[in-house]
Amino acid sequence: MKKKFSVEQIVGVLKQAEVGVPIAELIRKVGITEQTYYRWKAKYAGLEVDQVRQVKQLREENTKLKQLVAELTLDKTMLQDVLPKKILKPSRRRPVVQYLEQSYQVSERHACCVLALGRTTHRYESRREPWTELRMRMREIAQTRVRYGYRMIRVLLNREGWKAGKDLVYRLYKEEGLGLRTRPTGRKRAVVHRRDRFRPTGPNQAWAMDFVSDQCSDGRRFRALTIIDVYTRESLAIEAGQSLRGEDVVRVLNRLILERGVPKVLFCDNGAEFTGQRMDMWAYCNGVKIDFSRPGKPTDNAFCESFNGTLRAECLDTHWFQNLADAKQIIEVWRQEYNVSRPHRALADRTPAEFASQIAASRDLTESKTGQRLTI
Repeated sequence: MKKKFSVEQIVGVLKQAEVGVPIAELIRKVGITEQTYYRWKAKYAGLEVDQVRQVKQLREENTKLKQLVAELTLDKTMLQDVLPKKILKPSRRRPVVQYLEQSYQVSERHACCVLALGRTTHRYESRREPWTELRMRMREIAQTRVRYGYRMIRVLLNREGWKAGKDLVYRLYKEEGLGLRTRPTGRKRAVVHRRDRFRPTGPNQAWAMDFVSDQCSDGRRFRALTIIDVYTRESLAIEAGQSLRGEDVVRVLNRLILERGVPKVLFCDNGAEFTGQRMDMWAYCNGVKIDFSRPGKPTDNAFCESFNGTLRAECLDTHWFQNLADAKQIIEVWRQEYNVSRPHRALADRTPAEFASQIAASRDLTESKTGQRLTI
């Protein structure tokens, strides 16, 4: 995982667990796995935020807190207690009213006034089907696959025989607070596509490859070479290492062509590993055309860029790798899951067995070409 969480943020997450926030809900909210949470706890447990902040910030915080304590009344104290929680909907305010009644010994009328909630709304009991079992199953799936949205969760539910519609799954998904954090999209611009690009009509005709980088918990960085089939979107290989050069790229490609045959086109960027003499000689000997992306145009290799984004969101950002061996094992497990059981938008109606059979069939198409392979 990249160092996107500061020490203060990590300590803050651990403090939330200490005050009673369920660990399953906390890791879903933050966007990490349970393994990452316990690794954080093993390294930063017992630390206080005051130990890692600057002295100037501490003095400012203490001054503000003293001023707030002097001015707070009973209503302000209660609001300060419940404001960190999301209580926008009446369904979320009802348990908060009961909490204020029990903790501060106030009446129902007083607690409803503080939260700006009508007493009639507070006492209302819904007659809608609760879908308790379905909600519990959705939470289990969301806790296991922290980067899955409601569409992919619905595919897994239908595979298990629930037959839930998209509107029902979306409503329960929002009510359970399982929404993912989304990044703001950039400004849209008109794009001029390159002409006469090779378009594969079957598997193993065009591969796309690129590099993605990350780092372990001790700060050591590593890179991963990702190779996908443009036609089937299958992840052919993810090779992780601290120093990957052109020789390593050729070694991985040689391993793949022994299993699948020689592709017609390789899509890649203008990195030194792809433009070197080793890659040029390999492409010449095997009769492969290398289609390089235009400078400043990552969309020329859009399929691999999209796959790298999925790899980053569902694997790299949700795990805290202890070392390179740990990273290789976790990434390979995720790659197998991506190829076999992970729901895909284009293949949402296919079962894992059907998707696995398609991958096996794509491999069988190249068995007749084994005698024409050339490697260096």
